[in-house]
Amino acid sequence: MNSSKILVPTSFLFVLNRKPLSRNHLQAIPRRGFSFCSPSLSSVSFHSLRKRRSFHSYRCSHYLPELDSESVEDLDTVETLLAEPARVQKLMKMERRRDPNEGEIVERWFPYHNRCLCRSESESLSLESNEVIEALENYILDVRKEKMKRIVANRSYSISLVVEGLTDFGNVSAAFRSADALGIQSAHVISGDNKQRYRDNRHVSRGSEKWLDIELWKSPSECFKALKSRGYRIATTLLGPDTVSIYDMDWSLPTAIVVGNEQKGISDESLELSDFNCCIPMNGMVDSFNVSVAAGILMHHAVSDRISKMGSHGDLTSKEKQILLAEFYLRHRKGTIKIVEEYGIRKLGNFMPKL
Repeated sequence: MNSSKILVPTSFLFVLNRKPLSRNHLQAIPRRGFSFCSPSLSSVSFHSLRKRRSFHSYRCSHYLPELDSESVEDLDTVETLLAEPARVQKLMKMERRRDPNEGEIVERWFPYHNRCLCRSESESLSLESNEVIEALENYILDVRKEKMKRIVANRSYSISLVVEGLTDFGNVSAAFRSADALGIQSAHVISGDNKQRYRDNRHVSRGSEKWLDIELWKSPSECFKALKSRGYRIATTLLGPDTVSIYDMDWSLPTAIVVGNEQKGISDESLELSDFNCCIPMNGMVDSFNVSVAAGILMHHAVSDRISKMGSHGDLTSKEKQILLAEFYLRHRKGTIKIVEEYGIRKLGNFMPKL
């Protein structure tokens, strides 16, 4: 065995306290598989992760060698992503396409180019998706890679979720979790006026925000203009006489589903700019759903309808699947971009071995 590494089971459940972690403080319950772990892990301090809690659990990721206090502390949650738009942009690694020009006809929208831009110390590097996959292939467990491939095969950009003015991050998190579980890759957030922030929502989203393409907008007009240029029709959810039942909609067409504020619902601006209003037929005394529940029902019906009529919800081409798989590889954990950069430098013949 390598003297600088120790063999430990992966997917441990670590029970930590506020003090720096030592081997006497570590209680581990083995789940499955093994991975190499640096002994320096035992000296990492995790107390800053939960300042308000003296005791908490943290599930170790599959690739333990890169786990350190900085990478764990920088885990993005829905709250931090919505409060700091720069973090959202950093989530997406492959080069993004620009929105079509006004009047330009888009038959099919896919947001990524087939290249990843990264930098060495001396020059910029551009790698294609197959090169990104090759660079990271040996850094991800086989079971994880197979899961990513299966998920990508069932992903689609044809249905997009838009949440407008939500003030409860728990609702945003739950909607994101449903989108990820149903294979809807694109999510949009239109900021509201309420600046209230809610803590500890990660248990609601279960980290699903990491795998979605999230875009933030300042107003409905800005968001809807971009979506329409990409070929989407805008469907706002509303109870009223001039609405279309979700059961009568053609979900094979690119559609952006808009759900509104918990109290006020959809804004007047969104209603005016949307293409049509839709509703979920209800037969009870109560005539509304919780907003995250409504979003889940809408997305589930859209996916089910697409499967029944088209045979599958996932509709990416083989090239698009490869590009999105490369994107998932890059999002697998922090530090992957550095591995890809080193791969690019070696491929260019500029690799200098460290002394």
